[in-house]
Amino acid sequence: MRQGWPVARSGQRIGLLGGSFDPAHAGHAHLTRQALMRFGLDQVWWLVSPGNPLKQHGPAPLSQRVEQARALMQHPRVRITALEARMQTRFTAQTLRRLIARYPGVRFVWLMGADNLAQFDQWQDWRWIMDHVPVGVLARPGDRISARLSKAARIYQSARIPANASHGLPYKDVPAWCFVNMPMMRLSSSAIRARASGAEVTGSVLPAVVKGG
Repeated sequence: MRQGWPVARSGQRIGLLGGSFDPAHAGHAHLTRQALMRFGLDQVWWLVSPGNPLKQHGPAPLSQRVEQARALMQHPRVRITALEARMQTRFTAQTLRRLIARYPGVRFVWLMGADNLAQFDQWQDWRWIMDHVPVGVLARPGDRISARLSKAARIYQSARIPANASHGLPYKDVPAWCFVNMPMMRLSSSAIRARASGAEVTGSVLPAVVKGG
């Protein structure tokens, strides 16, 4: 699988969206579009991980997930990468340390759904992440209350910036995080895998291809 380094200049605002993307789906694309708009980002990089340390079962082969994500998310300001495999990093904090060192002056923003904020305190070196990179949280169905009451949200309450100031997040001194609501799209990779295996899944599966504009 061919994989190069994305191009970014000092001062650019780059959102980072990590995950197994097993498979990537229209919900990921929706979150990405909202992040570009709400946080005033120049680009979003998808970091398709070799594996999620918090999940018991391994994902589909990395090359398969990357190619599927590229087919799905065709947008001029989105890059689909396997940088964690290239850098041989396993945890988000390790990945961020390497990227910050490689791209001096780039304003990285870590992106996540509200469901991830609810369990953020289980991530390795999660406080280091909060203390070194602004974090943009986008609410998904059913996750708003648990995210706002999470350990990370409580500890870093004073570092939260209001949603109406979300465009300024990349420029904020850390720690800084912003919680924004977005139009709801109830879709998950686990639901798609369950449907593919023949299990019953509630809710609608959205179009498979999302073109950029």
